Amino acid sequence: MVSTLSPARYDEIEEALKDVMDPELGVNVVDLGLIYDLGWDDENDALIIHMTLTSAGCPLTDVLEEQTAEALDGVVEQFRINWVWMPPWGPEKITDDGREMMRALGFAI
Repeated sequence: MVSTLSPARYDEIEEALKDVMDPELGVNVVDLGLIYDLGWDDENDALIIHMTLTSAGCPLTDVLEEQTAEALDGVVEQFRINWVWMPPWGPEKITDDGREMMRALGFAI
């Protein structure tokens, strides 16, 4: 069973995930809007990250999984990424901070 994280725990984990950078865009996965939800798998005592990619054919899942493991080291013992494709990602999911980062990198958004 997957349970809801407390608001403080959710914020702590989300902040840690800001260290996970999309290798193609150079913006973190939180501000890109790639994290759809976080939950806790009570049965396996593990964080569940519901995450998408900017495109379903993106070959960089291994890179993102490695970065996620590094970012969550000392924050959670175990995690699993549940790759989600619906609803599809779109630029409307980018946060205001993410938009600022993208503009700073030269993207017209």
